[in-house]
Amino acid sequence: MSFKFPRIRARARSGLRSLAAGILLWPAVGLASPDPDRIAVYVDQAKLVKLPAKVSTIVVGNPLIADVTLQSGGIIVVTGKGYGATNFIAMDRNGEVLVDRQIQVEGPTDQLVTVYRGVERESYSCMPICQRRVTLGDGDGYFKTAIDQAGSLSSQAAGSAGSK
Repeated sequence: MSFKFPRIRARARSGLRSLAAGILLWPAVGLASPDPDRIAVYVDQAKLVKLPAKVSTIVVGNPLIADVTLQSGGIIVVTGKGYGATNFIAMDRNGEVLVDRQIQVEGPTDQLVTVYRGVERESYSCMPICQRRVTLGDGDGYFKTAIDQAGSLSSQAAGSAGSK
């Protein structure tokens, strides 16, 4: 029975060494700089990115994933449209490539609750109370109803603002 204790102690020492190494390396992992060739944006949100002022043309690999709009002064607006990764290329007037970067579109960060009714899915944003949140992948009926309601509300608001 005494021959088992050295093996247990050796495993414990090995585990402590791994834990110590993990603690020492954690700051290096946590403080690693983000990839400068990658732009991370959330679906349905936008991010401003500064590019060289000479940019005149933007090409987006997959416009279903992200939209990139060029503003004056070399500012672009990157909007997440769908989940996944794509790229964009920025060129000057001569067609020379100035920038070629990846765009990573990630899911929502709010407290999302997903309700499944058979194969149909509904999404709700629950901050602080649950409200409908149209999310890619929701059921067709739920998606259409929520979009129609949002469109109707927007049209009524625009009509009211125009009559003042």
